[in-house]
Amino acid sequence: MESARKLFTADDVIKMAEAGLFGEQERIELIDGEIIEMTPAGDRHVMCVNRATAFFTESFGRNGIVSIQNAVHLNIYNMPQPDVVVFKPRADFYFPDRPSPKDVLLIVEVSDSTLRRDRRIKLPRFAAAGIPEVWIEDLKHDLILVFRDPDGREYLTQLILRRGDSISPLAFANSTFLVDDLIGVEPA
Repeated sequence: MESARKLFTADDVIKMAEAGLFGEQERIELIDGEIIEMTPAGDRHVMCVNRATAFFTESFGRNGIVSIQNAVHLNIYNMPQPDVVVFKPRADFYFPDRPSPKDVLLIVEVSDSTLRRDRRIKLPRFAAAGIPEVWIEDLKHDLILVFRDPDGREYLTQLILRRGDSISPLAFANSTFLVDDLIGVEPA
């Protein structure tokens, strides 16, 4: 007899977290119904998340809600935990309701050791959910990979930004960020 795999839903994972089944410092994601343990963040990763948080919060003000390392409910079986999500502003800050993919303006993933996973696993799910723009900070190569215009499970527009380049998010055309500011100092 073949054993059956149990797929978890986003609601299952939320109930498990509320029941204390995950450690306080444990970071998990729900991908295709499977609970995936995330790798611990290194120092440079943390610094880049902090940089994006500071720059985005300052630039966007109350025109966007900057959410750090919190889950995004893409669908019943996918609840990834991006490093930075910028949501449309809402007076109730999405409580008690959760934001949905249509509320997402921008997702930023900081990738020091997870580039392959971010590109092959997460990116197609973001596109399928209609997330309009995703940036992946590739810390190994000091690049920012920009993905726009979702179509099915892919993005029609893909840009590669290097040190010295700048970018404005689609939702905030008047806010410009330098690649150097987001990815920080060059490693020694």
